[in-house]
Amino acid sequence: MKAVKLLIATASFVAAVMFSSGEPAYTQQPAAPAASTTHFHHVHLNSTNPAAATDYYIKAFPTSTKVSMGGSDGLKTANVAVLFTKVNTPPPNDPPTAVWHFGWLVPDSRARMDMFDQMGLKVDQMYATPDGPMIKITSETFPGNLTAEQAAQAKANNVQPTHVGGYEYLRGPDGVMFENNGNSPERVDHLHMFAENPVCAQIWYATHLGGVAQGPRGRAGEPPPPAPTMDTCKQPYGPPTFPSPTKNGWLRAPTAVVRFDDVAFYIIPKQISGPLAPTKGQGFDHMGLSVSNLDATVAKLRSEGVKFLEQPHPWGNTRALMVEGPDQVSIEIVEVK
Repeated sequence: MKAVKLLIATASFVAAVMFSSGEPAYTQQPAAPAASTTHFHHVHLNSTNPAAATDYYIKAFPTSTKVSMGGSDGLKTANVAVLFTKVNTPPPNDPPTAVWHFGWLVPDSRARMDMFDQMGLKVDQMYATPDGPMIKITSETFPGNLTAEQAAQAKANNVQPTHVGGYEYLRGPDGVMFENNGNSPERVDHLHMFAENPVCAQIWYATHLGGVAQGPRGRAGEPPPPAPTMDTCKQPYGPPTFPSPTKNGWLRAPTAVVRFDDVAFYIIPKQISGPLAPTKGQGFDHMGLSVSNLDATVAKLRSEGVKFLEQPHPWGNTRALMVEGPDQVSIEIVEVK
């Protein structure tokens, strides 16, 4: 009977955390179908050795193959490309930009973690709670994103790690962070991003670039709250939560989600007091989207006052342009007929 009571208490605690934290595990859900003609096309990184960087990612994610497009070499995943620009000096990854990391889904993230360990890949460990322990993957600690108080309650309730799936952060070539996340068929799954105002950034991507915004959710059995607008999108940050890359916790609320095909942008508050740096020239240089009619896209973006970083120009056997998104992120838009 005591074991039954403990099981009920544990289940009740986990359910309460899911609702009280306002932080559902979006990356563990199947991708929503896209309802837009704008598609996610590529991730573009700077590297002192693009050939070695390409080999690194193909060994880490063996369903990928080498590719060359738009004058850049790299690799093609199941759904998007990862391209490189050769640079002579190591690109910076600090100060922070609007792009924290890019994430891969794999069939079994714990098995892939073991493979990465055997390969000697560099892992960015996380604090399970303010006092530790340090963990490599989130399924080694309490489920969910918990405040310090909730983590203490989980410990008191003897909540146990699942040891199934979870995500881990690694440092790839040139110091670029990427995420190993499971469990699902292998593909690039998301960009995890920072913003001064995450919900405002979400609206920007949906309005100007045609991303599919994931609306706010209500509590179980209640209707969802009204969709935010540019008048209501500046929302206060929630408390820091764990697991966290830092001892003080990680700001995750509000989390705003916008999708391009099966790639999601998970946008969370910036973790610094000052402005985010431009992505251009850093390890993660820019993201790439695609449209079928570049001229129509140019006209639309100009009419909406979007800032152009590069005017339309040749890109391999097609054309592309570059615009600036929220918090100085560079966004390349490629024409794909």
